[in-house]
Amino acid sequence: MAAMDTSKIDDVAGTDFETLTSFVMKEHANQELVVFLNAMQTSLKFIVRAVRKAGIADLYGLANTQNSSGDDVKKLDLLSDEVMIDCLKKSGACALLVSEEQEEPIVVPEATRGSLCVAFDPLDGSSNIDCNVSTGTIFSVFQKTSEGEPTAADILKPGTDMVCAGYCMYGSAIDLCITFMNGVHRFTLDDSIGEFVYIGPLTFPAKSKTIYSCNEGNYQLWDENIQQSVELFKNPSDGTKPYSARYVGSMVSDVHRTILYGGIFLYPADKKSTKGKLRLLYEGLPMASIIEQAGGVASTGMFQGSVQRILDVVPEHIHDRCPIIMGCERDTSKVLALYN
Repeated sequence: MAAMDTSKIDDVAGTDFETLTSFVMKEHANQELVVFLNAMQTSLKFIVRAVRKAGIADLYGLANTQNSSGDDVKKLDLLSDEVMIDCLKKSGACALLVSEEQEEPIVVPEATRGSLCVAFDPLDGSSNIDCNVSTGTIFSVFQKTSEGEPTAADILKPGTDMVCAGYCMYGSAIDLCITFMNGVHRFTLDDSIGEFVYIGPLTFPAKSKTIYSCNEGNYQLWDENIQQSVELFKNPSDGTKPYSARYVGSMVSDVHRTILYGGIFLYPADKKSTKGKLRLLYEGLPMASIIEQAGGVASTGMFQGSVQRILDVVPEHIHDRCPIIMGCERDTSKVLALYN
């Protein structure tokens, strides 16, 4: 779908613009998915309010607990998690929920159970909360296909089985980007009407900027090929201009910029984290899907003996991890070529 004429959004006398709800109802036949996205956007609006009022509402700082992966949890992490679980459980569209903040999957009560299995990171980049840097929410959606009570097996599937994936970025604007595996659709929250408004498709630019994004503090822990590829970005062998380094530390922000401007984002495996650090179900798979649908490439690099497409990796447990190499074809090919 082509980008809409956003000049009419601020016309108080007109309604000639597309909201998330109307867009999804028109574009997708799965009514359960429509209901799910309505509940999801409600939870996102609650999180937006909490993020904006964090200082006023005493939501900065740690909550004196740890999540499923042993990370210290911020107060906003817990609030975001509670809001999302509550909204999705009440939606009537979900069967199973997997959250970064919960060690075990959540089975939705039968009275309000649907057939969608949803994994989410309620507040990605939460280490940036206290310094007011962009954060976000990431989610993936699978269809339950088995009989009986929902179990973790219903969501431990490759990314190619996803029916929907998306992320919402809480920055200077609130951007929500979603794919139904038919391209990426971008929406921005219009505070004046409280709705996510469709502003057009999200794709890699025809001519990508030369930007690489990674945590170079882990350089000494990377394998030789990753080290070599980063050195090539900084000192191109053909004498062209060195790449610019950009790293926020919030996957949503770094991937969003990578798609809009072009370039590459890396969070590879290393000697300390041999399977990588980012989680597969609610970080790797949904972001890989969006990257590919926007025209890019998403690979694990060398992982468990071979170079793999992220969407082909099957998680072994709900908090499984995988390495990340994703971005435009020009730059990912340079990294992956070193493994041939």
